Amino acid sequence: MELRQLRYFIRIVELGSMSRAALELDMVQSALSQQISRLEGELGARLLKRNPRGVEPTEAGTAFFREAKLTLRHAEQAMRSAQQPRLTGSVSIGLPATTESMLGLPLISALRGRFPDVRLHMVGGMSGMLADMLNARALDMAILFDLRGRQSVFAGRNWTVRPLFEEELFLIRARRRQGPALPAEVRLGDLGGEPLILPTVGHGLRSVLDAAFTRAQVQPRIALDVDSQPMTMAALAAGLGAVIQPWAVMGSVKDAAQRFEWARIQDEDALRINLLCSLKEEDLSPAALAARAVMAECIRQLIGDGIWQGTRLIHHKN
Repeated sequence: MELRQLRYFIRIVELGSMSRAALELDMVQSALSQQISRLEGELGARLLKRNPRGVEPTEAGTAFFREAKLTLRHAEQAMRSAQQPRLTGSVSIGLPATTESMLGLPLISALRGRFPDVRLHMVGGMSGMLADMLNARALDMAILFDLRGRQSVFAGRNWTVRPLFEEELFLIRARRRQGPALPAEVRLGDLGGEPLILPTVGHGLRSVLDAAFTRAQVQPRIALDVDSQPMTMAALAAGLGAVIQPWAVMGSVKDAAQRFEWARIQDEDALRINLLCSLKEEDLSPAALAARAVMAECIRQLIGDGIWQGTRLIHHKN
C-alpha cells in the first residue's frame, strides 16, 4: 500500500466522482481506476460502489476513509518533523461558542508562544456538531459538555475523555429601568413565569437544563428557541427574554455589567460539566499531544486567576 493510493482514494470519496478526481489529480481515469483496484486487491475488500451521480464508499470504504485520512495526517506530520528540529505539525481543536469566548484567544497566544511552528485549526460550534466532527476524526480534540451525576453521554466512544471543570449556570437578563433587580441567587422553581431564550432540544446545554427543570418539577416558559450564540445575545440585549447560561457567555460582550444583570442558579443540577475529549493517545500527533497539555494548562490558569468566573476545576488523583 502506498501513500499516493490513499490520497487518490480520499479525493475520489470527497468529490464523489472518479472522473472529477482524475481531472483534479491530473491523471487518466483508467490509471486512477487501476490504482484503486490494486488497493482493493491488497485489502481484499471493495471500497467504492457506483451510484447515479458517480461513486460512493461502501461500508468498508467508509471505515477505511476515516483511517486513511488519519494516516495521511500522521505521514505529513512525520515529514515535517524530519525536516525541522522544532516541534511542528498541525492540530485541530473544537470549542463551543461560550468556551471559545473565554479560552480561544489565551489558547492561541499560549500555543504560539510555546510552539510557534505548530499550525492551529480552531473550530467553533455547538457541542453536538463538534462531537460528530471528533467522531469523524475531523478534529483532534474538543471541549464537550456532559450531565452531572449521570453516565457520560459519550461513554463507549473511542476517545480519551477527561472531565475538566464544572460551570455554574446563571439567569441573565437585560437591565431594566423599572422593577426590582435580580437577587444574587435564584432557584429554578422561581422561574416559572420568566420568559426564557433557550437552545433547541438536542443542544448540550438544553439537555442539562431540561434535566434540571424536570428534577425541580418546573415547566419553563420558553419565549424563543435559538442555537446561534450571537442571535441569543442580541435577543437578550433587546429584552426578548432571559437566558440561562454559564458566566462565560458574557466574555464576548462589551460592558456586560452595564447591560445585563444576573443571578446564580442554586439548584445542584444546574451545572455543566466540561470534558476534554480527544482521539486516543496513539492517534494523536506530537503537536496535538502538546496542544492538549497547553489547553489544560490555560484552563487551570484562567480559573485559578479568577478570570473565568463561576467555574470549579475537577481534580484528579492522577
